[in-house]
Amino acid sequence: MKGLLNIVNKLKPTFSKGGKFGWLHSTFDAFETFLFVPSTVTTKGAHVRDCVDLKRVMSVVVLALMPALAFGIWNVGEQHSIAFGLDMTFWQKVWFGFLKVLPLIIVSYVVGLGIEFASAQIRGHEVNEGFLVSGMIIPLIMPVDVPLWILALAVAFAVIIGKEIFGGTGMNIWNPALLARAFVFFAYPSKISGDTIWIEGLSAANQSQLADGFSGATPLAQLANGAQELVTTTGDHLSFMQMFIGNIPGAIGETSTIAILIGAVILIWTGVASWKIMISCVAGAVAVGLLINGIAAPGTYADYPVWQHLVMGGFAFGAVFMATDPVTSAQTERGKWIYGFLIGAMTIVIRVFNPGYPEGMMLAILLMNTFAPLIDYFVINSNIKKRAKRIAA
Repeated sequence: MKGLLNIVNKLKPTFSKGGKFGWLHSTFDAFETFLFVPSTVTTKGAHVRDCVDLKRVMSVVVLALMPALAFGIWNVGEQHSIAFGLDMTFWQKVWFGFLKVLPLIIVSYVVGLGIEFASAQIRGHEVNEGFLVSGMIIPLIMPVDVPLWILALAVAFAVIIGKEIFGGTGMNIWNPALLARAFVFFAYPSKISGDTIWIEGLSAANQSQLADGFSGATPLAQLANGAQELVTTTGDHLSFMQMFIGNIPGAIGETSTIAILIGAVILIWTGVASWKIMISCVAGAVAVGLLINGIAAPGTYADYPVWQHLVMGGFAFGAVFMATDPVTSAQTERGKWIYGFLIGAMTIVIRVFNPGYPEGMMLAILLMNTFAPLIDYFVINSNIKKRAKRIAA
């Protein structure tokens, strides 16, 4: 590592301002600070001083995403094997899934970081680190069969419209990864909704190629279509535990609640994400879900047990990795409870009362991203008024 540092230090003057390749200063700085903690320090004022900068925080989030990514890679192979009646071994499923997921990750990072680097070079600023996380999340919330060119367009939209137009990382209003998914949903709805897009090869397959009685419908899609009982892709009863484990059709990284919870433990243990938002998301969903369950007619979508919603679709993934985005979420402590509660509540409301779009987590988070500053405003004003009353007393 010391040898690599010496090489970087020798190259640094060439890429510094005034050097032969000074115009590439932002790019060189991005690679240098990614490999090594910056040596710059604050010189005045009260600041927290430690070695954990934004790149290190982003790296922790990427690490927390690894369980969901690993399970998703295996599940891509698993669902393909079931759909086409193949007798694939565990490692064959993993390799198959790896070859299908890797191009999505490569396209996401190449397009996103390419725009980030170009923007930094044009402005003469440092390269923003936020896309280290967004670049991994975007493929995980997409169907495995999404065309690469559509994914590239979605990433470009998320980075340019969602981040750069506001000034880059830390200035954006909405979660960039969710903007990418929203772009695909509204611009190319057939590529992110339906029963054939969640399993690799299913959209282009003939019925004769599929296993007997196979269906690629996700649990949420089944509920939206009025199913009285959830079933697996082969027609068997779908249990809560199967949905919790995640060997069901769905977005690559969203199906396994247990893998997502492992990531949640990492984020909470390292202090990177707010446990208050995660808990309040669940509380909001349960509170509104129980209320709806209590007044719903038997056998309807609204009557479906709320705890099942917690392990279906993108609820768990959204609550852990996207609702907790420190840039677009509420900043005050009380605001985090309100913000998370409203996300959970809105998710259930959208799912139950808008069956045309059974997945409500994306819209709920984007909506509350918009109102997060307002929530903080009222919380802060409330605190100011309470302090003023105490002083006056």
